[in-house]
Amino acid sequence: MDLVIEAFPAGEKTVAVYRALRAAIVDGRLPRGHRLPATRTLAIDLGVSRGSVATAYERLVAEGYLTSRVGSGTFVAPVRAAKPSRAAAADPLRPRRGWAIEPVPTSANEATPRYDFRTGIPDARLFPFDTWRRLVAAEMRQGANNPGVYAGPEGHPALRAAIARYLGYARSVRVAAGDVVVTNGTQHALDLVGRVLLRPGDVVAVEEPGYPPARRLFETLGCRVVGVPVDEEGLVVAALPAGCRLVYATPSHQFPLGRAMSLDRRRELLDWAARRPVAIVEDDYDSEFRFSARPLEPLFSLDAAGRVIYAGTFSKSMIPAVRTGFVLVPPGLRAAVAAARQVSDGYGSPPLQAALARFIDEGLLARHVRRAGREYGRRHETISRNISEMSDLALLPSAAGLHVTALLRRGRAAPVVAEAAANGLAVEDLGRYATSQEGFVFGFGAVDPALIGEGMAIFAGLLARHA
Repeated sequence: MDLVIEAFPAGEKTVAVYRALRAAIVDGRLPRGHRLPATRTLAIDLGVSRGSVATAYERLVAEGYLTSRVGSGTFVAPVRAAKPSRAAAADPLRPRRGWAIEPVPTSANEATPRYDFRTGIPDARLFPFDTWRRLVAAEMRQGANNPGVYAGPEGHPALRAAIARYLGYARSVRVAAGDVVVTNGTQHALDLVGRVLLRPGDVVAVEEPGYPPARRLFETLGCRVVGVPVDEEGLVVAALPAGCRLVYATPSHQFPLGRAMSLDRRRELLDWAARRPVAIVEDDYDSEFRFSARPLEPLFSLDAAGRVIYAGTFSKSMIPAVRTGFVLVPPGLRAAVAAARQVSDGYGSPPLQAALARFIDEGLLARHVRRAGREYGRRHETISRNISEMSDLALLPSAAGLHVTALLRRGRAAPVVAEAAANGLAVEDLGRYATSQEGFVFGFGAVDPALIGEGMAIFAGLLARHA
């Protein structure tokens, strides 16, 4: 038991011990039923006489704070703990402008619904945990990865090289290991880029509808975030705001509409950027899972002016718990991005990064992506077929990723989503992604494939009732 007693005048040692013990009991630091140390032991710890501790114990027993059992010891009585005084007092500290916000609930905070069509959640049942555990355990042994030193902020050298090779054959992105900075996912990459590129008041363009966490991050940096519409070919370049400093886009699989940006629109965006002091952040978050046509070349590969920053993550291709991603930045920004990581969180986990390097280089990631991709392809086909049979919905074309989107021909989506939740079915309202379009977003990574048909039938009945 750690107990601190305040400085006390001569002759008041007993009072000081009594007050410290009572305060610890009242505010809950010493929980009910907790066994206190023997008087001799506590006296030595506090530097007081054994008699002072014994007298304090006797007084607390008399007042009902402690109970004494012969042969067993002294225990904290069932006293109702008071709320800490700091919680009741006015807090003089406030976050700066832009940070008067709270964390958004995540899937970890929600009960898992029976029919789980939430977005962004891969199927952990498909992941080879035994293989991954073996790799991580091997890298955690003594002597591996220099556990007694601090690592570089750019990431484990073996992982940077493995990511460069993987991007070459999986996403048609040709880079060297030195171009890769390892991050804790895409959101971390956006934060690092924002730190080194943006100032308060800078204009940032995001897709609308688009990915809320990206908008939220740029707003906390003090930027003026402007939503830019998305049509059948992708981000509308003609609608980009003047003076824009950064454009955030998801061209391979637009989130949440699911379309891929056309080649002509990609070239138009790059031509627009080449004439301005602007950066484009290309978020390629789940393009490994493709179900039909081959992917178009990423903006990063088409870029001849050095304007594109390419970010990716393993949260979708593997599992979110791996919490690892990467960012490819032009040479002029590389040192600054690495320094930004160093001053923010230092570096990532060398054992985990080394294990991921082996997972990639031994072909295990590619094997997992192929296996999971076949399963996701079946789910994509089943859900798309069910949506196509609902006359009130218009399915948007999608050939990749872990979700599909359907527009509502009439009526409102919110009442359907609410009633679906009451029936154990989670589906997302398209309106949550900063758009006036009415529709639904169906994720299929987390849903039990045996329940897809049943869940879609329930949804169809609810939709018909509200149409």
